[in-house]
Amino acid sequence: MADVFEALAAHARRAILDVLRERNGQTLFEICTRLTMRHSITLTRQAISQHLDVLEAAGLVTTRREGRYKFHDLDTTPLKVIVNRWLNPNPTAGEE
Repeated sequence: MADVFEALAAHARRAILDVLRERNGQTLFEICTRLTMRHSITLTRQAISQHLDVLEAAGLVTTRREGRYKFHDLDTTPLKVIVNRWLNPNPTAGEE
């Protein structure tokens, strides 16, 4: 769970998640373009790729390859686990 909080700590990574929420299945080039146009974030492709690696390690982004393209998708499962931890009044054993 700490990985998720660390991943969400950076403004650029939260913006990447916003871009993927708008439309899943984007390539690195598409993400870079949308970050520049909609969020005025002008990071290098390498920097954005590193942010995507952090998000993927935290389980917030999944990737899939189709030919020479790599597509990125938002996965909200880790966020649901965090929310349920505090909103579920009767946690079952092992959830703490």
